[in-house]
Amino acid sequence: MILHLIRHTKVNVEPGICYGQKDVELLETYPEELELVRNNIADLKFDAYYSSPLTRAKTLATDLFGDVVVFDDRLMELNFGDWEGKAWDEIKDPFLDTWMEDFVNKKCSNGESFVMLHKRVLQFLGELKSLEHNHIAIVTHGGVIRTLQAIHKNIELKEAFNEAPAGFGELVQLEF
Repeated sequence: MILHLIRHTKVNVEPGICYGQKDVELLETYPEELELVRNNIADLKFDAYYSSPLTRAKTLATDLFGDVVVFDDRLMELNFGDWEGKAWDEIKDPFLDTWMEDFVNKKCSNGESFVMLHKRVLQFLGELKSLEHNHIAIVTHGGVIRTLQAIHKNIELKEAFNEAPAGFGELVQLEF
């Protein structure tokens, strides 16, 4: 089974803003970015299509594949809870430093830990493995892609951020 992971395109969010599961808009360059993604996957054939339901992924998935896409909450980005929509340097939560020291195991205030994200992605992957798909298109987010890369390479979650991140609109292929 080959997962064809497509990260959503660029978002209309100022640098330094925490936006995990916050539903944010795409940049005005979206039409051009959509065409680049379309060209990058033009020669690929898929037998299943999945996406995060967040607008930035859902829009791309729908524009690429139409109404055959299955939207799954387990493909959403990390939930940053109370920090969503705030500038990182303006978050006054006393728990922020603790989280920064161990984001793998510690939850954001009213949000998730990386372990929690990993658990839901692993559950999703387990269900995919039980189906008879060979080439699966998945439109999702950077955190989900990093998680799947860690699972694929069998590395510890704390090492997942040592991997090169998938750029906006980039395709990453992993065979399971």
